[in-house]
Amino acid sequence: MRDRDVEAHMKILIPNTIELPVTADVESVVYDIDEPIPTEHRDAEVLVVWHNSASWLQEAARILPDLRLVQALASGADVVLGAGFGDDVRICSGRSLHDGPVAEHALALILSAVRRLDRLRDAQRDHHWDKQFIDEQSAPRTRAQHTLAGARVTIWGFGSIAATLAPLLTALGAEVQGIARAAGERSGFPVHADADAAAILADTDVLVSILPATEDTADLFDATVFSALKAGAVFVNVGRGATVDEQALIGALESGQLRAAAVDVMKSEPLPASDPLWDAPNLLITPHIAGNRPVGAARLVDDNVRRLLAGDSLVNQVRP
Repeated sequence: MRDRDVEAHMKILIPNTIELPVTADVESVVYDIDEPIPTEHRDAEVLVVWHNSASWLQEAARILPDLRLVQALASGADVVLGAGFGDDVRICSGRSLHDGPVAEHALALILSAVRRLDRLRDAQRDHHWDKQFIDEQSAPRTRAQHTLAGARVTIWGFGSIAATLAPLLTALGAEVQGIARAAGERSGFPVHADADAAAILADTDVLVSILPATEDTADLFDATVFSALKAGAVFVNVGRGATVDEQALIGALESGQLRAAAVDVMKSEPLPASDPLWDAPNLLITPHIAGNRPVGAARLVDDNVRRLLAGDSLVNQVRP
């Protein structure tokens, strides 16, 4: 066990992908996420990660013997958890750092898909006044599909991001509900259990995923889920690409079961130019930018470093 004087000189590694002014009494070293950690800094006890590749993290797990804490700045720590860090290394996520930015981007994608801004942008590019779209939007049969007013929005994965997003949707007239592992009420919104998903989806106009990547969520959004949705529903994913069977998503768009979709996350990132997702009809793709600016990261790192020094419990600890 280190004595107090040694602990006061704890070394923390900060990635070069974010400005992170740490005020705790530690030695801060900025490292390049594309290069090996210099030998002289492999005695670090805290590693902060942001945009690090899975292979880089696996190497860090192998060469940092004194590590006590890995602080991820992403809302989910799934990549860190799979990197092979020792059981004695505590791992914390960046939960809450992305609530505002991801909710904002999710709202933008939802509105873009519901109002079909992708189609209208294509018409602008072609110098085309889309009279057919105007007629569709105003027709009694379809006009309810082009607004959030009165729409039933289901958010699958109802955590802190969903709690930020849901009031924005209700302000526009949507009826919001959630799906999570356990039923109950969260932040004033009804949340249903995973086991009841089929019945909930049958009456859903807009399905939003904010799920993490886990063994249980891999390819969760498959042909069965998409077919369970109300015909002509919209699907939006700001969670993780691993949760979606992408061939099933393309199939649901091609068949018209999904009227439109918008995804910020894919299984392969960057998405290869040859990937069929690029050509899927009525699909809007953004390059994983919903949570690209963690808010309050320095405060979280400072707080957890001080807690580590004091032997206190850590914020957002996901392991052990």
